[in-house]
Amino acid sequence: MDFTDGKRSTSCGTRLQQIWMDLDGVSWDVPSSVFIRCICALDTHVNSSGRGAKGDDGVRPPRADVGRFFRVCLTVGSYMVTQESARNLTRLSRAALNPRDACYRLIPGECSISFFLDDHGFSPLHWCAKEGHLKLAELLVTRGARINATNRGDDTPLHLASAHGHKEIVQLLLRNRADVNVTNEHGNTALHYACFWGDQAVAEELVAAGALVSIANKDGDTPLDKARGVVAKRLHDLAMEYGQDLKKIQFKDQSWLGLKTRSRDATLSRYKGISMADLSLHMHLASTPSGETWRGRWQNNDIVAKILNVRECTTRISRDFNEEFPKLRIFSHPNVLPVLGCVNQPPQLATVSQYMARGSLHRLLHGGTGVVVDTARALRLALDVARAMAFLHGLDRQNRCRFHLNSKHIMIDEDLTARVNMADAKFSFQEVGRIYEPAWMSPEALSKRPADINHEASDMWSFAVLLWELATREVPFADLSPMECGMKIALEDLRVSIPPGISPHLAKLIRICMNEDPGKRPSFDMVVPILDKMKR
Repeated sequence: MDFTDGKRSTSCGTRLQQIWMDLDGVSWDVPSSVFIRCICALDTHVNSSGRGAKGDDGVRPPRADVGRFFRVCLTVGSYMVTQESARNLTRLSRAALNPRDACYRLIPGECSISFFLDDHGFSPLHWCAKEGHLKLAELLVTRGARINATNRGDDTPLHLASAHGHKEIVQLLLRNRADVNVTNEHGNTALHYACFWGDQAVAEELVAAGALVSIANKDGDTPLDKARGVVAKRLHDLAMEYGQDLKKIQFKDQSWLGLKTRSRDATLSRYKGISMADLSLHMHLASTPSGETWRGRWQNNDIVAKILNVRECTTRISRDFNEEFPKLRIFSHPNVLPVLGCVNQPPQLATVSQYMARGSLHRLLHGGTGVVVDTARALRLALDVARAMAFLHGLDRQNRCRFHLNSKHIMIDEDLTARVNMADAKFSFQEVGRIYEPAWMSPEALSKRPADINHEASDMWSFAVLLWELATREVPFADLSPMECGMKIALEDLRVSIPPGISPHLAKLIRICMNEDPGKRPSFDMVVPILDKMKR
């Protein structure tokens, strides 16, 4: 079978990109570790052996034929290529070598680059991060590779890039919102590995991006414990400069929650559908128009089940619920509290999430819990919420849920970390056209149709009210009923007033976030560094 057909008129970079574009449509039956080694080797070959006439973008093509190179690499380790794979490879080679071929239409829609995994769960981005192939990593990221995907050992690409000293790939991952403090199965962060191998440059990049030097692994060792000599002193000084608390953060095993973003599916955890019979619900916590909240036990762990208030659970509602609840299972951000699973047994629909003993931010501020929320702690809580909202706004629109930001929908972890509760998001069949907490909502959200609202700007208004609540420790418009509050905000320009005594910087930030023109309000990506600087 001919693997070398086609003309050599494209350049190295163009040819490599066309090959990767084709991966969305080719179904391989060779082990992905071999396939990925082939790609990495091809990347090295293209970057190192370019000679001869220049291609159309000024890059010299390699001498060796790409198709023949594929054939050699795919037989590494005595793996056999079947006739079907060979047919796919022939068409792939032809598309890669001939720019006139329609690469995008080769067997469309059968698989995605995110599903190329070896026996250890390594995605292509894992291999590129490990081997240091920057160009391929950039291409994978632009093609939608999941930055925080984990392998079977819970290592993210950032772990591998840091462990192998690939600074440029570390910078690439950090620019694309890699979770810098995520831990693997040993409790190690990326900073642990950079410190262990003495890579000061990578370690400094991680600390500058927010990596904590005080997180302990399963053995109780922090990154500073792993570092030696000059590196340890430099990181200690850098952490102090960035205002980090050097008190050791003990390892907390949360593996049962399924909080890792597996490579196969960004919202994959151990359980999706849960039987109501498996839930032991023993304490009624709250009743709201959207449903009843119960505390209980499941899989020997404390959970909260929210049983939705649905007048009639039709087949259509059950189907919509089944399609929408995966959007709430976001396991890749420390400030987002995911839905662990759902019960879809009409007439009962319920969401299941982790139990938070401290309750909501509203309860922490106004419920007499005995916890002192000073200015420093208020800023840390605000920063947690801003980071979560920045992450949620960064998701594709089709993957977003209907969520109204307020202090009742923010849960507080044992270590006083704020987490946006996805169980409080609304399904498409819930409370359509009804608003129960208007005090935190923007004027346009109360007066316009949902299709006409800039939801990012509206969330920023809600965040400004949340900042006011943290600064004053008061409930906004507590003396008004929800009906009066909503009408006056929408029609009579009712606004929260900033009392004297509040930090002038915080007061200015509140005013900016509550700009009457939605288009002039900042994004959460802009607010996060401001709060981070204020926190120091």
